[in-house]
Amino acid sequence: MDFLYPNTCCFCGKVSKKSLCPRCEKEVTYITEPRCKKCGKPIRINEAEYCLDCKEKDFAYEQGKSVWLHEGKVRWSIYQFKYRNRRIYGTFYAKEMLRLYGEKIREWKIDMIVPVPLHRKRKRQRGYNQSEILAGIISKELMIPFGKKVVVRRKNTRPQKLLQRTERSKNVKDAFYVRSLGEQVKNVLVIDDIYTTGSTIHEVAKCLRKAGAQKVFFLTISIGQGN
Repeated sequence: MDFLYPNTCCFCGKVSKKSLCPRCEKEVTYITEPRCKKCGKPIRINEAEYCLDCKEKDFAYEQGKSVWLHEGKVRWSIYQFKYRNRRIYGTFYAKEMLRLYGEKIREWKIDMIVPVPLHRKRKRQRGYNQSEILAGIISKELMIPFGKKVVVRRKNTRPQKLLQRTERSKNVKDAFYVRSLGEQVKNVLVIDDIYTTGSTIHEVAKCLRKAGAQKVFFLTISIGQGN
């Protein structure tokens, strides 16, 4: 089976013993300090506590973290994961999220893990929700309830990557609603693949807080560079 279906590197697609081959390990950028205390974006000024986005906007979530900077091979890898049916990559992504932030999730005292949902039409076309794959693995590993269908996307929004920064907030405004959260759920962890402007996570967090959540946190595979 290993001969017929050899393991490949998630970041170059070449046969490799590990999901991150030695060459790609040198080329992908893990997020380290200094980073924004709110969204976790890497920032260029050591003395700064927040990126410009978090200084200018009052996001509905409490805090978030990401594994890699969204560039180069990371960008390619996530594209394969989302649009080329490389669902197997999700296992490695989730393991890295847990390795780096498992203790942080426990510190946040998370009561439920929810994925950013796809609209039913888009999920039917793609066949799966990449954020759902990640959230399911993390939920099972940490034995935290998985709110698979708690958040619903009511609008079939345009892909955020096609829009300018100023258009993204309008695109996802009021795009989500919460079916039912439960009185015992106070702290929620939202899982998504990419964090760019924060518009999507903000809207999901806003509807979760409206439904009764006290604090909303997030984890993503990758994130853009901060200022």
